[in-house]
Amino acid sequence: MARTSAAIIGMRGITKRFPGVTALDRVNLEVAPGEVHLLLGENGAGKSTLMKVLSGAYGMDEGSISIAGKPVTIRSPLHARHLGIAMIYQEMNLVPHLTVAENIFLGREQTRLGFVRRKAMEGEAARLLATLHAGFAPNAMVRDLPVAQQQLVEVSKALSLNARIIVMDEPTSPLTQREVDDLFRIIRSLRKSGKAIIYISHRLEEARAIGDRVTVLRDGRNVGTTAVRAVTDSALVQMMVGRRISQVFPPRPAVHGGDLLKVEGLAREGVVGPVSFTVKAGEILGFAGLIGSGRTELMRCLVGADTATAGKVTVGDHAGRFSSPEDAKRHGVCLLPEDRKAQGLVLGLSVLHNVSLAALSRFTRFGFLRTGLERRTVGSLVEKLKVRTPSLDQVARNLSGGNQQKLVLAKWLAVEPRVIIFDEPTRGIDVGAKFEVYRLITALAAQGAAIVLISSDLPEVLGLSHRIAVMRQGLIAGILPRRSATPVSVMRRAMGVAAA
Repeated sequence: MARTSAAIIGMRGITKRFPGVTALDRVNLEVAPGEVHLLLGENGAGKSTLMKVLSGAYGMDEGSISIAGKPVTIRSPLHARHLGIAMIYQEMNLVPHLTVAENIFLGREQTRLGFVRRKAMEGEAARLLATLHAGFAPNAMVRDLPVAQQQLVEVSKALSLNARIIVMDEPTSPLTQREVDDLFRIIRSLRKSGKAIIYISHRLEEARAIGDRVTVLRDGRNVGTTAVRAVTDSALVQMMVGRRISQVFPPRPAVHGGDLLKVEGLAREGVVGPVSFTVKAGEILGFAGLIGSGRTELMRCLVGADTATAGKVTVGDHAGRFSSPEDAKRHGVCLLPEDRKAQGLVLGLSVLHNVSLAALSRFTRFGFLRTGLERRTVGSLVEKLKVRTPSLDQVARNLSGGNQQKLVLAKWLAVEPRVIIFDEPTRGIDVGAKFEVYRLITALAAQGAAIVLISSDLPEVLGLSHRIAVMRQGLIAGILPRRSATPVSVMRRAMGVAAA
């Protein structure tokens, strides 16, 4: 580590209030050049809010900030950029209908005599993408890229700024292990050149791999700052959640018996399939595979979000293909999408209306909304899922990422489905909230629901599932019982590697 003793960032006594909640309460943070400084804490602890203050997205109510020892008042994101601060947000900050190169240089277009120099921009973008080993072109449209590749565009954008301070908010959550390794290689190179990196993550193994020091926040306050090598994972978890967590995964519930979901030859030509599998009542069927293996595409076809070209889905008295997610919902099947902001929530609506949105028929009589029943039902779900919100009337966009994910869960639980498909349910969720989601998934299975779990976190799939379906190139490469599934056996199938 090339860290020097003088701090390039000094944030002291930072306080930020929103209506009904104090998000930051006199928080301190110091980061040195050549340091990767980890920022850990549960969702709602204040990590992203603190970084939005640093990046000029939020103004602070109290406190002071210094850059390289000089006091500054950061007036806007553009001002922060001029001060040498680059921010990679957890949620994508891209314009879908622009190209990769146009997104990277948005607001900083290279021009000559009033004309945009597209070729020059694409050439520089290609160089940045090559550094990340990205397998897509600079003239590709962002809307056509999967989530993992969109994240690489965000990283490229930050690298193009040549900033002194780079903030990365959960940058690896949608990335494959190879892409994570590439990103860590770049971070180490940036650290060696004297850049200061603030790295927000919920993955403790990443903290070990990349971090020098760590600051933990809880409930908007400092808990402590220490060298990564001087603290155990157990101590970090206890600092984050304020309690000991003795068991990572709850016990798997007993499988209830017959098939609740039966999929036969489901396919979308040129995209996925044909694929067949079954899920019993009370069973958790995990889907593992590399990004691009077709897991999400398969489930979108299953619920009718995308049109399948062949196959049959049997649930209860329904045997055929669903015409839409609404059709699937009527038959007790729901999909919780991986992209909660774009596909799972209406960010401008309240907590109350987001949760009740999919189940409005349950809360109406003779065409009138039964507001009392709606508030009681939503309030019960919010309490059950421990959603941190000052009220049911809070706007969804003002909640942390983890609490937004819980809203998506609550919305579909209000429908009382029989088959629940979770697509990356703990992406971007902190350590403590993950355990709550795990308990919820196993509790739903114990009540007789059929659960399909897609996750890029292999320990999560192995820890929760009764069986593991491994996908590769749009097909199922094997379905393994949990007792015989290992990380090696799953990854061999996912990568198409023959057993030794």
